[in-house]
Amino acid sequence: MSVRVGVIGAGMIGQDHIRRLTDVVTGATVTAVTDLDAARAGEVAARIGATALSTGAALIASPDVDAVLVTSWGPTHAEHVLGAIAAGKPVFCEKPLATTAEDCLRIVEAERAHGRRLVQVGFMRRFDPGYRQMKEVIDAGSIGTPLIVHCAHRNPTVPDAYVSAMAAQDTAVHEIDVLRWLLDDEIVSAQVITPRATSKRFEHLKDPQIMYFETANGVRIDLEVFVNCQYGYDIQCETVGEEGLVRLPDPAAVGIRTTGRHGTAVLQDWKGRFADAFDTEFREWIASVASGGEPTGPSSWDGYAATVITDAAVRSLESDGTTVTVDMKPRPAFYGGTA
Repeated sequence: MSVRVGVIGAGMIGQDHIRRLTDVVTGATVTAVTDLDAARAGEVAARIGATALSTGAALIASPDVDAVLVTSWGPTHAEHVLGAIAAGKPVFCEKPLATTAEDCLRIVEAERAHGRRLVQVGFMRRFDPGYRQMKEVIDAGSIGTPLIVHCAHRNPTVPDAYVSAMAAQDTAVHEIDVLRWLLDDEIVSAQVITPRATSKRFEHLKDPQIMYFETANGVRIDLEVFVNCQYGYDIQCETVGEEGLVRLPDPAAVGIRTTGRHGTAVLQDWKGRFADAFDTEFREWIASVASGGEPTGPSSWDGYAATVITDAAVRSLESDGTTVTVDMKPRPAFYGGTA
């Protein structure tokens, strides 16, 4: 039986996920769509034979919707996720879970009161084959106890609307989530410093930024965020342990030999780099909904943790590189594990 999905938000990412659920993932049918732009919702719904509804609340309440996908504007996420929990329906929410730590905690408490997990947050890197292989190596003890992690997150360019705080909130948040998961360890402090700025940036933007994190177990993480690197979309990660290291593989690409040169092409955007991860993420989410089980991907608690850590990074940036302690509540046993 197909899982009937209602989608709140028919913008770029919403339409990409609708395509994925319709054309790539088996066992799912998009039955309802809503968007602040009613005309856009109508056009998208008509293309796939779905119903366009006027509000997120109407979509969540629809008897034709088994599970909810939230891809709307960030400040609306908490309202829709809380509505889905109240209706007892599984909900996949693109990051951020909410734009404030307080709203994230409201979601956590609502889910705990419900008594079982309903929420999955869209941190897709946990579904990337390379990161999963790294996790297997670390968990197996193949490199010994992790000591240091080196990371880089580079974009060719960003639009004028991108501001300095987004380096943590929209960009580094992916490393923050995946590193908590890789290390099964919590981040307890953040520091952000700004080296010499690139001339390729907009004047209002601090770019690049170097972020330092420390975990509860003393692992030190350095992360270069450079969103105007010009040459491509480049994600790097290396974990150094007591007995070896493990490095995230570059995407598979053919080698090109021309006169005096040997190289490979560099991807230009996140869609190409993480397309397989997005597909796997939705396959596994739909499978969990279809089976009546709880989601296995990032939880409401992971969404809360990411928001608290990025808030600390932004405070550090705004205080000229002061190390900021992450003010995180104790993790409820309801969410298991360490990170």
